[in-house]
Amino acid sequence: MKNCILLLICLLGSVSAWAQPAGNITTSKNFQLTGNVELGFLAVAGHRIQFSNSGTEFDYRRDGGQDVLFPVSRLSLDAQFGKKNTFYLLYQPLRLESQVLLQEDLIVDDMTFPANTGVKLLYNFPFYRFSYTRELFSEREKFGFAIGGTIQIRNATISFESLDGTRFRTNRDVGIVPALKIKSYTYLSDRIFVELEADGIYAPVSYLNGSDNEVVGAILDASLRLGVEFDQPVRSFLNLRYLGGGAVGTSDIDGPGDGYVSNWLNFITVTAGFSYTFGL
Repeated sequence: MKNCILLLICLLGSVSAWAQPAGNITTSKNFQLTGNVELGFLAVAGHRIQFSNSGTEFDYRRDGGQDVLFPVSRLSLDAQFGKKNTFYLLYQPLRLESQVLLQEDLIVDDMTFPANTGVKLLYNFPFYRFSYTRELFSEREKFGFAIGGTIQIRNATISFESLDGTRFRTNRDVGIVPALKIKSYTYLSDRIFVELEADGIYAPVSYLNGSDNEVVGAILDASLRLGVEFDQPVRSFLNLRYLGGGAVGTSDIDGPGDGYVSNWLNFITVTAGFSYTFGL
């Protein structure tokens, strides 16, 4: 987070230096690299989880302290080759921590956390994403539409710990999820632009990875961005994003519980950010 803030300050300085009349960022160069930094907040619209068939379907927002705003950041690099092919590398931290007094018994993988006791909750779900799009058409640098694919690596740690330290359950998982990607943009004026971007899929996980586990999963990361161009190579923007998805099914595990997991989330993020582009 500190590195994000330092980079954001540097970009703010760049805006002061280059804020002169300019049109759309265009270049005749064959390669462009764009760095993007976003900072803002995350609101939980809905989030439910269950470990084991006998476990509690736990509502994080209602009972787990996720009814407040959480800080969020996002870092990405876009590498454009020519005018049509773009590769994307994204890192999205996603860490939600809370402490609550349970109103009812909470059962997680055959362990009961009694009502009227305190519990520390960790939902840490950062992900890395590599994507590619090819622009299908554009019109005089004013409008464009691209389509492609995404490979996402999730790195999940979900924990429940009693405040007295006597009870603890954790679930950790690293997984690869493919998805489709679309991206479009339009310019409202020489300086103002709007972008729509979405990565998503809904499919049986066993079909995708060839396993025997009957797990159904889905992701949708969709954003609407309103931006302004300063002089080359700086942009600033406001971003509204929906981040949702999850999985349900049973997998083979070593440890407590029967392997059944249901995890569905609906998050909204609002961020401000800057982009810096240079070409070769």
